[in-house]
Amino acid sequence: MALSPLAQAYTVTPEPAFDYDTALATSQAAVGNSVGVHRFTDIDGNPVRLDRLRGKPLLVSMIFTSCYQICPMTTRHLASMVEKARDALGVDSFNVALIGFDSAVDTPDAMRFFASKQGVYDRGWHLLSADAQTIEALSRDLGFLYYPSSNGFDHLIQTSIIDAEGRVYRQVYGQVFDTPLLVDPLIELVLGRSPPEQPLLANLVNRIKLFCTTYDPQRDGYYLDYSLFLGMLIGATIIAIGGTVVVRGMRHG
Repeated sequence: MALSPLAQAYTVTPEPAFDYDTALATSQAAVGNSVGVHRFTDIDGNPVRLDRLRGKPLLVSMIFTSCYQICPMTTRHLASMVEKARDALGVDSFNVALIGFDSAVDTPDAMRFFASKQGVYDRGWHLLSADAQTIEALSRDLGFLYYPSSNGFDHLIQTSIIDAEGRVYRQVYGQVFDTPLLVDPLIELVLGRSPPEQPLLANLVNRIKLFCTTYDPQRDGYYLDYSLFLGMLIGATIIAIGGTVVVRGMRHG
């Protein structure tokens, strides 16, 4: 039975509900996406184009500043993981962007206050705000779904790892996650990448570091373990010497 025009006028379309499986599938489907040229504003009011952060890996965490429990906990844990990654790879080896997706509330001042409360204000993070259209476009690129709710917003807690060319390389989920889930992909991107302009020796050093960087679960950190590499090098040397001896013996036999 068709509704009358008056009934149609008062019919309320329900808000879409958050579904974890749909959100996870959307997030995973975004891996490999290119992140567009989106324009943001930092906490000092300066314009920031996201593509200007390319050339090295980028971590992107989407939060809303009126969140008083989950987003702060997520940000503080991410900060501890960032420090572990910097210890392993160097302070300037990757970028970090904290982006407020509640465009009506997450102003530069709100982002500054949030970052200061979570202890990331002066850690070299990019603290960014944008209009609703930009946030929607970036969210599509990252496969990030969020819906208004009684708690502010329902959304999947994810940190997106963007490679140096601006493609989504990996998604990391949860308020708290194991260190290798974030740091291992960064190690792959930082040490496994071979830019055309990189000298051969620097490329070789990075390859050795990639092979020898080892995670120690006891202290939840990374260290360089050259023992396996040296063992292989010694073994190869012994084989080469042995082969030379055999060849010379055959020539004089």
